[in-house]
Amino acid sequence: MSLEQSLITCFIVGGGSLKKSKKKSKSNGAAMWTAVGVAAPSHAQQVAADEAAADAIIASTAADREQAAEAEDEAPEMVDTEGVLRMESGAKAGLQTAAEVAAQMKKKQDEEKRKAEEAAKEMGTTGQETIYRDASGRIINVAMKRAEARKKAEEEERKKLEKEKAARGDVQNAEAVKRKQQLQDAKTMTIARYADDEDLNDELKERGHWNDPASGFLRKKKAGRSITGKPLYKGAFQPNRYGIRPGHRWDGVDRGNGFESQWFNSRNRKANVEKLEYQWQQDE
Repeated sequence: MSLEQSLITCFIVGGGSLKKSKKKSKSNGAAMWTAVGVAAPSHAQQVAADEAAADAIIASTAADREQAAEAEDEAPEMVDTEGVLRMESGAKAGLQTAAEVAAQMKKKQDEEKRKAEEAAKEMGTTGQETIYRDASGRIINVAMKRAEARKKAEEEERKKLEKEKAARGDVQNAEAVKRKQQLQDAKTMTIARYADDEDLNDELKERGHWNDPASGFLRKKKAGRSITGKPLYKGAFQPNRYGIRPGHRWDGVDRGNGFESQWFNSRNRKANVEKLEYQWQQDE
């Protein structure tokens, strides 16, 4: 066989296909075709080979399953000293009541807590507080800093209350003191108050009623004095929304912008309109 024929044969066999090489005969010089390589398997042979491979895979899988089942059966069961079957988590196996489950959970939590405390005690981290340092490396006293911050907050709150108190008038401050005293007296006051209660009677006598003819000589009040104890103006004055009388040093000149008069006129006008509307509805 020549070198050319050998190369052609190797190429044909490696490709897995059938080829024909042209070979020239020495006798008569006529061309001849020769089949080289391995013939392809038939369809029946291919089907049989596939079935055999599938059977081998199925048999291997079944063997693996049987081996795993045998290993599971041979594994030791978790049984405690009392002979109770337990799962991997430590809980009892089988049906249980709610009380038993709760008791097991509590027992497990207590055990974990005890182990954590023992571990913390061994590491020496129990009761230690974080150490803070400033930029220079000096240790900062946390308790002192907290006390200073609390004192600063109390001082700011006191200044705020004083500012609010200064913004109020003398009458409002006096009423606030009176309410505070009433709350203090209420701590020792009885729940039921009867007709012989002197404090209650004095309080009722101090109340003014516009249609009481005897209020002028029965009420005990400081004549010409305000709630703060200062004297009041005894002459006539323009009424205002708050019913505040002018002081005794007022010269009688109204230096307002007339808003109080307009306010009263507006309220009177509104009341008159409502009264007329009601009368017109009755006439209809």
